[in-house]
Amino acid sequence: MLGSLVTILPFVVTIPVLPPFGLMMMLAWRLHRSDALRVWSPVLLGLFDDLVSGQPLGSGMFFWTLCFLAIDVLDTRLVWRNFWQDWLIAAGAMAFVLIATRLIATPFSAHVDTALLVQIITSVALFPLASQLCARLDREPRRR
Repeated sequence: MLGSLVTILPFVVTIPVLPPFGLMMMLAWRLHRSDALRVWSPVLLGLFDDLVSGQPLGSGMFFWTLCFLAIDVLDTRLVWRNFWQDWLIAAGAMAFVLIATRLIATPFSAHVDTALLVQIITSVALFPLASQLCARLDREPRRR
């Protein structure tokens, strides 16, 4: 939820370059520890993100849940994963969600494809930081 709230900070830019931090954190937690989030958690996290970001209500709930379920299917198919595969999975999931919500939220005649591409590249580039943050937060209680 804190990741979704990052988007309300006052950043002044001409094109939307802020990645969906809430989605990035959810994907990072899911890929880092599959038992950390319940199966129904993307519905609530997506609803909160929809309310905060102003996206059409239900789009985050639906697309985040689809990504979550796709990762569950990949977990049954893959025997093991490394960081590069996690990064590729997260990149595909973030690109899918951003493109799908663009198709729902804006008309087809809107020329936002360049801005969307910049936002996807920014999201993919910042995912390792979100993954590292989740790994550090997961490690903290074990030290004590």
